[in-house]
Parts: sequence; C-alpha cells; structure tokens
Amino acid sequence: MNGQFFISLLNPGIGLLFATAFFLLWLNRRERYVAYAAGAYTASAIAFLILDVGPVLPMELQRLPANIGFLATGGLFAAAIIKRYDLPVPWRTMAVTSAVSIAVFLWFLLVHPSIAGRILSISIGAGVIAATVVRALWPIDKPYLIDRVLFWVAAFSALNLIIRPIVLLSLRGGFDNYVGFQQSIYWTTVQFTQAMVSIAAAISLMVAVAIDQIAELRRQADDDNLSGLLNRRGFEAQSGDTLRRCMKDDRPVALMVADLDQFKSINDNYGHAVGDAIIAAFGAHARRIGPADMIAGRIGGEEFALLVPGAGIEAARQFAEAIRAGLAAACTDRIPAKLCPTVSIGIAIGAPGTDLAALMADADQALYEAKRTGRNRVRAFTPKPVRLAARGQ
Repeated sequence: MNGQFFISLLNPGIGLLFATAFFLLWLNRRERYVAYAAGAYTASAIAFLILDVGPVLPMELQRLPANIGFLATGGLFAAAIIKRYDLPVPWRTMAVTSAVSIAVFLWFLLVHPSIAGRILSISIGAGVIAATVVRALWPIDKPYLIDRVLFWVAAFSALNLIIRPIVLLSLRGGFDNYVGFQQSIYWTTVQFTQAMVSIAAAISLMVAVAIDQIAELRRQADDDNLSGLLNRRGFEAQSGDTLRRCMKDDRPVALMVADLDQFKSINDNYGHAVGDAIIAAFGAHARRIGPADMIAGRIGGEEFALLVPGAGIEAARQFAEAIRAGLAAACTDRIPAKLCPTVSIGIAIGAPGTDLAALMADADQALYEAKRTGRNRVRAFTPKPVRLAARGQ
C-alpha cells in the first residue's frame, strides 16, 4: 500500500465518521435536518469509496454512481442547512440541476470522452446546488455567529466547486487518462479541499445542532405548558430585559397583571380539568389578540402578567378590556355552558427609573383595586398624591 491509497481513504473515513455522528444526533433530536446531514455524509463516503477503492467497470461506468453520490451529498447537505431555518427546500431546482449534470457527464463519458468535461459537469452542478443555500439564507436574519458561519461555508463551497476546476483545468489543460488524473495536483487539491470543507461544514452544523438543543432546553425551562405562555422565570427574564430597553430608549411600556376570578371555587365545583381548560383558553386568547412583541407569562396558579412595549395607558386599557371581555367566548366548547369565567386586570405604566419589581407591585395594587371593587373589571394604577409639608410662618 502506498501513500496515495491512504489519501484515497481520507474522505470516505471523514464521511463515515460524520455520518455516524449525525445519525447519533438524530436519534436524540429527531430533527429532519439532522437526518439530511447524516444522509449527506453517508452518500459522500459511498461515492468516494466507489471512486477510489471500488472495482473498475467496463467503460468506466463506476464513475456514474460515484458522481450521483457526490450530487446527492450536495443536495442533502443543502437541504440540511436550509431545513434548519424552516425554509422550503428547493428540491426541484436541485433535482433539475443534478439531472442536467448527469446528462452532460454521460455525454462526456460515453459519447465524447473527456475527463475535463466530466469534472466540470459534476463540479459546477454541485456548486449550483451549494449556491441554493446562499440564495435561501441571504435575506434572513442571522442572529448568531454560527448562522453567519453556515452561510459563508456554503458560499465558499459554491465558489470552490465552480471556480476551482475551471482554474486548474485551464492551467493543466485536461487529462489523458484516469491514472494521470488521480496523480494530478487537481485530484490532490480535490481530496484535501473537500476534506477541509467537509470538516468545516460538519463542525458548523454540529454547533448549530447544539445551539438548537440549548435553545429548546431553555424554552422548556421557561415555558408553561398548560397556558402556552412563559412561566414566571421566563417572564421575569425576558420582560426585565425588555423593560430596561424601553427605559433606555424613553419608550412607553405597560404591564398588566390578570387574575382569574373565583378560581378556587371553579376548581372545587367543576374539577381541576375545567380550571386547566380556562387557563389554557386564557393563554390562547392573550396570544391571539396580543401584539407581536408582547411578553406574556403565567406567574402563578391563576395569575398572569403581560408586558406590552410601546403601549401607553389608553392602549393598555383597550387591550386589557379586550382580554377581559373576550375570555368567556375564548372558553366556549372547553367548559360547561353554564360557567362564565371572568378575569380582573391591573395596569401599571413604566416611568423613568422603574424596574420590574416596582412595576409588578404597582400592577398588583391596581389588580387588588379591581378585585376590591367587584371583580371582572380593569383598573389602572394611580400614584398617591404627594403631600407637601406646610412652611412655618
């Protein structure tokens, strides 16, 4: 065995290693994009094994499944990155590109034999497939560094696949046979650049999977499954940051604290399943009519908090009234027809220097006033007037 043989095993080994890693990740996450990545590296390993280690077939036909494997690798990996962002995968574009590449490849294999033509047909086709990732990710926000890394890995891969063969073949002038091809600087460049791109792409996507996993665990830790809103921990973390930004930008912000009326009596008389149905209905109702930037959480058994950036007292009062007036309708078909749940809501408006604890205390005081004056109503916090001490004469 010579050094060329071990170089030939480099890419199959990398492909099998990462295929196994992504398969194990898929067993844990069951995300489709992770399965696509496992498939991409499996196809890559098989293609390189056929090309470099497999037996030679008549008319070099072993080249056909190998290059189909390379195109499948590009398509599946492009699908993995695009699907991670819940974007539509351009399967038709990739299929048409692959079909054209294979047709041109077969022409240069069977009709007008040309190694250079075969290289260009597959490499450019794979480059166009990689460019679909660039096109898909170009207009979307990339909040994390890993999002930008994935974008640039795809961009580099597309440029590498399209420009590299054109440049090297123009300098080399083509190949007379596969022996010369496999001993050429071009094939050595392919082996190592492909290995580097494969490693960079795999590591980047694995980091993305890890970030997605952390985000999911954070959501699970911060979410209240029953109401579909944040739990108290999640609400305080997100609303605290939002409140500070509003105060810094001198932007109005409203906090509403809502409490379901007579909730203990409902649980006692109708059962906890009915109480849970009301909580779930309240959460769905608030999410449906609330603004997109609202932060809503269930902060107690039957108590909720809603932070609305940009809302002054009148906007907050209208929103709170819409929640109060629409609760019974939101519960229709979830609870007994004779039960009509109500909610009391207290409102507080952020003032310069206000922190979340102080704003919550003000909203709680307004909620207490709504309860004290009969429930099923909205009350806004009103600061007590400051009495000035009289001057001595």
